[in-house]
Amino acid sequence: MKPFNPIEALAALRHEFGEHGGVNMSVEESTTFTVHDSSTMPKIFHGELSPEIGGCYLYGRHFNPTVYALGRQIAAIEGAEAGYCTSSGMAAISATLLQLCNAGDHIVAERSVYGGTFALLHEYLPAKAGIETTFVDVFDLASVEAAFRTGTKVLYCETVSNPTLRIADLPRLADIAHRHAATLVVDNTFTPLIAAPLLHGADVVVHSVTKFLNGASDHIAGAICGSHEFIASLMDLHTGSLMLLGPTMDPQVAFDVSLRLPHLGIRMREHSARAQVFSERLHALRQPIVYPGLPCHPDHELGRRLFNPEFGFGGIFTLDLGTPERAFEFMDLLQNEHRFGYVAVSLGFSDTLMSCSAASTSSEMPIEELARAGIQPGLVRMSIGYTGSLEQRWEQLHSILIRMKLCSA
Repeated sequence: MKPFNPIEALAALRHEFGEHGGVNMSVEESTTFTVHDSSTMPKIFHGELSPEIGGCYLYGRHFNPTVYALGRQIAAIEGAEAGYCTSSGMAAISATLLQLCNAGDHIVAERSVYGGTFALLHEYLPAKAGIETTFVDVFDLASVEAAFRTGTKVLYCETVSNPTLRIADLPRLADIAHRHAATLVVDNTFTPLIAAPLLHGADVVVHSVTKFLNGASDHIAGAICGSHEFIASLMDLHTGSLMLLGPTMDPQVAFDVSLRLPHLGIRMREHSARAQVFSERLHALRQPIVYPGLPCHPDHELGRRLFNPEFGFGGIFTLDLGTPERAFEFMDLLQNEHRFGYVAVSLGFSDTLMSCSAASTSSEMPIEELARAGIQPGLVRMSIGYTGSLEQRWEQLHSILIRMKLCSA
């Protein structure tokens, strides 16, 4: 069988014409859609007709043609049967979990997840929906297995954990989840094109499209990919989390993101290539660097087995400065004196984005949970951009390390 190639899958799907023969798809700004025959409307409401069955659309909160087309493109990248897009990554995560779980159900989740996801699982879902979560070290498979109980419906993880950069053993996690009749949900935000979790046993993949998929830091967006059946369930008029909660993506946003997807492969290669070089040089300087592309990383060999070698190990590494104060000094000098990048949350931008995770994107976690997850107070997460030359950016970074006496000249 020919190996799955996400770039080829996307190119094949995108080879369509816009409404008037344009090389890009059209933007459908309508909120509601007509039918030629009034008897068609009840069939749409009863789920007998849809965009996939009869090409029928109903209302912008249900399916929009432009958003639907983008969902199909992202599904192609992920090797999924279907996909649909949302107004944010958190909308994708929350809608997925609420679709899979009912009041009284249970989730097993990776301990070192994005702070917003942690807050959703740790505080919001128990209080609002009676859905409890047990957090575990998903890299300890025995602990994962032991956490399952009656009523466990979901095993949740990130392909590469945020911000500790551990790689999840997706095939083995899938085996555990499926033995317990649970659904494996994987956040693949850090590794589009690099990893295809569905090909390794995952059931549902979610993305913060805001990040690498879009790449321009101008739109908040999310995506859910999975089976036709699951995406249809999200849009059910009676019980669908996307339909009833309404985290609708604007069609203009969908169009803008669609224009950037053809460049995703070029961007991911450069993000990864620069992160690899910087990490190797920092490691040679004996800096406390964590990057999956380094042979010393505990999951390096796992990444070599699971990842698409064409796109490297990702554009993110971490550097532990020891204390928040040192981390802040380091980032301020890089931003304000050298214009190396920006002190900002998020990732996947053309310029480097830097943040101290414990004080920003993981700050929703209590101190004891940060410690359990291995998120140190001075840990700086760096999403490496591709502006400027590699050597120019390295000289800027190296000079700050020397200035802060973190290495010798």
